[in-house]
Amino acid sequence: MYQGLTFPEIDPIAFQLGWIIIRWYSLAYIFGLLFAWLMARKMSRISHSTFTVLKIDDFLLWATLGIILGGRLGYVLFYNLSYYLEFPLQIMALWQGGMSFHGGLIGMIVATLLFSWHKEISPFAMSDILVCVAPIGLFLGRLANFVNGELFGRVSHSVPWVMVFPGGGPLPRHPSQLYEAFAEGVLLFVILNALWWWWQKYRARTGFVTAWFFILYGVFRFGLEYFREPDGHLGFIWGDLSMGQLLCVPMILFGVWILVKTSPRSKLKRLKEDF
Repeated sequence: MYQGLTFPEIDPIAFQLGWIIIRWYSLAYIFGLLFAWLMARKMSRISHSTFTVLKIDDFLLWATLGIILGGRLGYVLFYNLSYYLEFPLQIMALWQGGMSFHGGLIGMIVATLLFSWHKEISPFAMSDILVCVAPIGLFLGRLANFVNGELFGRVSHSVPWVMVFPGGGPLPRHPSQLYEAFAEGVLLFVILNALWWWWQKYRARTGFVTAWFFILYGVFRFGLEYFREPDGHLGFIWGDLSMGQLLCVPMILFGVWILVKTSPRSKLKRLKEDF
């Protein structure tokens, strides 16, 4: 039985300049986008992708809007709709927190589809690069969750690194934010970039890396939700499954659909049908 570590209380405010307050959570978004943008530019040069450096520069604003608007609307719709129907002006109160990864993902999908249509390039040419850099933001975002002491794990006495969170009562809990930072950030980054380099060497089909992002993130998140405390106002949605787990199911299925749809056999079948 482990009693747990003391949470290293870190001020959620990184620094303050007069009335301007900069939080670690905001910096996670800013630096996540910045590092992802720089890496995407480098990958585009290496691969000579149709998603060129100039197009990546143009897409940065689209990506920012897609993540923020999608993330916020996703949280409103998936996690606290009844509250925001009663207090609709609170939807704009981003400084109070409340962002959904799955909503941000939908926002990015919409932004990618619209941008690819506008610029007349393949959406998979974009997404195969975008999914490789996405774990940077996921990693920083989970670290910011840990600093804020939010989205903590379930009560446990089984491992020595359990931790007592200020908002989680006196019992030790899994630091699930750090588990997610490793799996969704570090591990996913390594696997997807290894797949991307393999794609560069053997010229596999476009959409291959994108498909594995949806599958792997969905699997990682689904499993790690068993260590994470469900949202207090939602609890378990179906049996012992949380909202986060249920939202991962269509992600995994979508990834499998992309793999099947873009497989060489599928392309050969379409070619035969054309003849």
